[in-house]
Parts: sequence; C-alpha cells; structure tokens
Amino acid sequence: MELKRISDALSVSSQISPADIAELKAQGFRSIVCNRPDGEGADQPTFEEIHEAADAVGLEARYLPVKSGLVQDEDAVAFGTALRELPGPVFAYCRTGTRSVTLWSLSQSKALPMSDILAAAKAAGYDMNGVARRIANGGKTPTDTGDAKFDIVIVGGGAGGIAVASSLHARSPDLDIAIIDPAEIHYYQPGWTMVGGGVFQAQDTAKTMGSLIPSGVHWIKAAVAAFEPENDAVILDGCRVVKYDRLVVCPGLKLDWGAVEGLEETLGRNGVTSNYRYDLAPYTWELVQRMNKGRAIFTQPPMPIKCAGAPQKAMYLSADAWYRRGVLKDIDIQFNNAGGVLFGVKDYVPALMKYVEKYGAHLNFFHNLIAIDGSAKTATFKVSKPDTDPTTVTMDFDMIHVCPPQTAPDFIRVSPLADAAGWVDVDQTTLRHKAYDNIWSLGDVMNAPNAKTAAAARKQAPTVAENIVADIAGRSAVAQYDGYGSCPLTVERGKIVLAEFGYGGALKPSFPKFFIDGTKPSRAAWILKEKMLPPIYWWAMLKGKEWMAKPERLSVAAK
Repeated sequence: MELKRISDALSVSSQISPADIAELKAQGFRSIVCNRPDGEGADQPTFEEIHEAADAVGLEARYLPVKSGLVQDEDAVAFGTALRELPGPVFAYCRTGTRSVTLWSLSQSKALPMSDILAAAKAAGYDMNGVARRIANGGKTPTDTGDAKFDIVIVGGGAGGIAVASSLHARSPDLDIAIIDPAEIHYYQPGWTMVGGGVFQAQDTAKTMGSLIPSGVHWIKAAVAAFEPENDAVILDGCRVVKYDRLVVCPGLKLDWGAVEGLEETLGRNGVTSNYRYDLAPYTWELVQRMNKGRAIFTQPPMPIKCAGAPQKAMYLSADAWYRRGVLKDIDIQFNNAGGVLFGVKDYVPALMKYVEKYGAHLNFFHNLIAIDGSAKTATFKVSKPDTDPTTVTMDFDMIHVCPPQTAPDFIRVSPLADAAGWVDVDQTTLRHKAYDNIWSLGDVMNAPNAKTAAAARKQAPTVAENIVADIAGRSAVAQYDGYGSCPLTVERGKIVLAEFGYGGALKPSFPKFFIDGTKPSRAAWILKEKMLPPIYWWAMLKGKEWMAKPERLSVAAK
C-alpha cells in the first residue's frame, strides 16, 4: 500500500486489502472511502470486507463507487459531501487512485484555485489537466463553452506578447491574432529600477494595455486557467474555451513574495522595499533620500530571476545618491547574493568591482534571504557555501531592498507544457515547444538557458514570428535565437556597464567597440537622454525596425 497525500484532509492509494486497515488506523486516518465498484477485478476484495475490517478498528467507511472513466457531476458532489461529513483525515482508494483524485479535484473547484488543485494532484503523481474544463466550470461538465477560434493565440500581454503580436501582424496582416491577458495596465518594468533611483516617476512606466495592443489584434481580457494542447485549446477562468491553430506562451514569471517568511507583512514599511513592484519603487527612493547613516542591505535570490543585474542596479543607484550627498561614508552597504559570483558573465565583473570598491559595498555570496522581521528590522539568511554545512545568519538593517524569489506562474508549472522545473519546454534555438509543434514560447517563462531580460524578448519576438509564418507556409524554421540578452548596469547616474551576451556567456556586442566598450563604464548621458533610457533599446530604435520611437513603447516590437 503506497499512500499519496493530496491535502491535510485526504490521502489516496490504489486498491487495498482488509489486511491494510490496521496500518491506516495506525497512521491516523479516521475514515475510508471506496471509489471502486465491487467486481471490477477478479482479485478485488468487496467493499463489505473492507467495511468489516474498518469497523473492527473503529474507522468509518463509505461506499461511493464510480465506473472507470465515467466520473459524473453528482459523484463529485457526493465525494465533497463525504469529505465534509466524515471524520478526518480521510483515506480514499480505487484501482489506481485516479478516480479518487478526480473526485477530489472536482469537489474542490469552488474552494481552491485550479492551479492549487492541479499542483496538489501533480505532486502526488496524478495529472488532472484532462478535467481542467470541469474544474474551471465549478466541478460540472460544461454545457456551453462559448468557444472562440483564432489563427494565433498569444498568452500574455507583456513586452514579449505585444512584441510578437506586432511582429506577426507586420509580417502577415491577414492573420487573426488574439492576446489573452487580464491586466488593464501594461508596465515598463525595467523602468522601476530608475524609479527607485529617483530618475523616473512611477507613472511614466505605466500605460493602458489597450493603447499598446496593435491595431487589428484582438484582446481577450481574461486569465488563463489551463491548457489543452491535445485539443488546441486554452481554458479561461469561468470555463470559456479559446481554440487556436498556433499558440504563443509568454506570460512572464511569478514573483514569489511568500517564499520569504514575514516579507509580505512588512513590505512598504519598516525600511523594507523592492523595485520589483510598481507601488514600492517610489518607497525605495524615499528611503534612499531619508537615509544618512546605518546599514542598507540589497538581496539577490537564487537564479533564475528577471535581469540578474537589476538587484545590483538598485545598490549602485542608491550608493551613488549617498555618494553625491556626502553621506556614503556613514552607510554600511551589504550585497547578499544567493549565488557565488557578482555577475554571471566574467568579462563584465572587473568594471562592476570598481564600483563595488568605490561605494565600499560588502559582497556576501551564498547568502539567501529566508525571513524578515520588519518591526525588529532583522533579516535572516541561509548561508550555503560550497563544502560547508548550511548555516543561518541574522543581520540588522535600517533599509533593505529585496529582490524576491521567482518561479514560473502557477498555471504554467502544473500544465502539460512545463518541464520538470515548471518552465515551458522549448527548443533553445527555434523556441518551438519540444512536444507540441504548434506551440512556441518566449520571454521569462520558457526554459532556454538565456538571461531573462527585456532585451532577450526583443530578439526572441522576431524569431518566433518568422518561424510561425514559415510554419504556416509549410516551411521549416528559418530563424534561430542565439541566446542574446542584455543588461545595461547603471553604476551611477549617466554611466552604465553595458552587458550583452548570448548562450554560454559569449559576448554579443551590438555597438562597435570604438563607440561603446560594454566591458567598461560608459558615460552615456547623451544617449540616455533625460530619462536614462537603456541604450540597447535606444540603439534598436535608431535601427528603425524593431522598436517604437516613444520610450514608453519600447517593449513593442515591429517588423
């Protein structure tokens, strides 16, 4: 008997025998539910035998038989009723456990988010994506799915989604394209670092989603609940179903604030801030302006994260402000990085180290933030140095800038599109899904071994667009992505270290070296203009083919 925990209230297994009942009692179960009809297998004990054995040790037992592959809506209702009425925890079984998990999934559809249901089932070894429509429909078999159908469906209206929609529309204007995204506002997230550095105003980084979606592209303002790649379908919250000929998946990633104990409760007060939220970036600048002495901690979680240079940029811009005000000598700067290097591409490290030394910042590698006590102003880090046992260290702070842990969105991690780590599984050059040949992915959510930056999406969008157009025409992939990513590391106002690289850390400069040598700090005020526009975007704009001319629309690519 192999027990599989689904929740605190329920565990399941395959067929049991009366001899297993005493062990179930010993493990703390108080009730048993049988979901397998008598006589389904020749060697199967009857429910009456199970009931007698359960009664003998003081366990309640209930018979809720379901035919294999025929879970009815009323069966799920009865199972939910049993979970409420029976003393818990409850143990349920059928031939393999699948029917029991299916009944639980449907019965919990109004109580739990679909992603939580699918994740719990997946962790126990059961794939419930086949009943995703029913879960989205409140546990009931849909009678009216309200299907819509498009040539191209794009999940995600961020920089990657809008860029690939623009690129596809420019290449093939007759394509019927839809973007699915529930957000009203599109944020230029790279700008939040500059908000925290006192360069941008927060409102400069926000535009209405409707104003940025290309003309002629449909916008479905809804959240995706699940995928049915075998049926070429995307399921929306509320059980609407959108069908596609080809699918592009680019919803970005999830900022997992809850992974750090105490963080959510203290964000935005007690000196705890983060440039990774629109409403908190101004608080970063407020703290920097107020601070004249004390300790400032800047954190970086384990990879992968958005733009590995962004946590450093928060430190450099803050330190530069303190340097300009003449208070830097009284501020203890600590950069606590869960990784073991300052920057993953070694060619750029020497230039960055000059600024680390200029600002007197202390580098603490292998320090991963695990807890914050805002009222006490203490942060606890797990220290996992090579060849040593992990320890914890607690540090006091007056200000702490937190880069949160980051994962794939829940609805991606539990989907058939995900690899073992939860990211969309693609070929790293064509960006086509490895298992489903009419699905592509780009941006932060896919698993190619590249940096997760907006500049990467700028290169990925035309790659995906060209390959989709080629596929429609019956041709093989014509474009290849080389892993390009860029991080303009702003080390002080008006100066950057322009890191540009591809797969394996290969340098991929887009400027002639005599113009800007990315491995050295460059005074780029003339190219950054008043708003310190990241130069890689400005350069792309000057080329006139990939980016719109307005700073707030630089996440929008065109042919």
